[in-house]
Amino acid sequence: MTTALTAPTHTEVVETPLTHRYGVTVWISVLWLATLATTALIAPLLPLYDPSDTRAGVPLSIPTGHNWLGTDQLGRDLLSRTVYGARVSIVVGVAAVLVSAIIGGFIGLVAGYFQRRIEMVTLFGADVLMAFPTLLLAASIVAFTNSRGLPTVVGVIALIYLGPTIRIVRALTLSVSHREFVTASRSLGATNGRIIRREVMPNVVPTLISMMIVAIAGAVVAEGGLAYLNLSVAPPTPTWGSMIAAGKDKIDDSLYPVLIPGGALFLTVLALTLIGDAVQKRQGRDLGPI
Repeated sequence: MTTALTAPTHTEVVETPLTHRYGVTVWISVLWLATLATTALIAPLLPLYDPSDTRAGVPLSIPTGHNWLGTDQLGRDLLSRTVYGARVSIVVGVAAVLVSAIIGGFIGLVAGYFQRRIEMVTLFGADVLMAFPTLLLAASIVAFTNSRGLPTVVGVIALIYLGPTIRIVRALTLSVSHREFVTASRSLGATNGRIIRREVMPNVVPTLISMMIVAIAGAVVAEGGLAYLNLSVAPPTPTWGSMIAAGKDKIDDSLYPVLIPGGALFLTVLALTLIGDAVQKRQGRDLGPI
């Protein structure tokens, strides 16, 4: 009598290359953002014109060897102003979303976990914030404070995103707090603080991060809109929105003062949106528009 011996089968795990996992467009977006952020960070070390120098070239010049992207109506170099304008957009976008994520995330976490009156009051406050037209709210705050500094702009945009952040984190916390592992932790005598820290937050934070990436794109657009309305950082600091606003009056004479900052704004927002959408799809969640 013979016994047939079969070798145990092993399931081969094939690693998916990162380019296939996220797609080429996502990595092109990452490359654009990395290049933009690095250039903006080291701008003072680069051989660029002073962004406020009106003697950089002939006004409304086309791209030349001296002015690679042309000049604006005052003769200021568009490449230099676009790079320095990126510093404002990146700082405002990241800082505003980070502030709203920390404050709104904490409030939404508490409201979703404890519910009852805390949840009712929190949702009412979030709804009030979301009911205001964003630009009207921003303009009112800037006019009331009579300040156009960077902290004011960051605070205004953070306030705009506070309501949506509270509602999303509260909804995520609600879904997690009723899961079996949370119930098991309660039955074992774990405190609320420990459950929130060990069980709820690890399941909420990844989705919050993917939401933040998309929200940064919206914050950059919001800053551009405020700058276009002359409600962002005061001159002579260049911003993409203020560059577009200044160039629109001379658009018949030269398209570059509007095209260059507008193109940089478009590519940055597109890159952030593509990356945020890809991360959300990898997580299997679709948060919808933020």
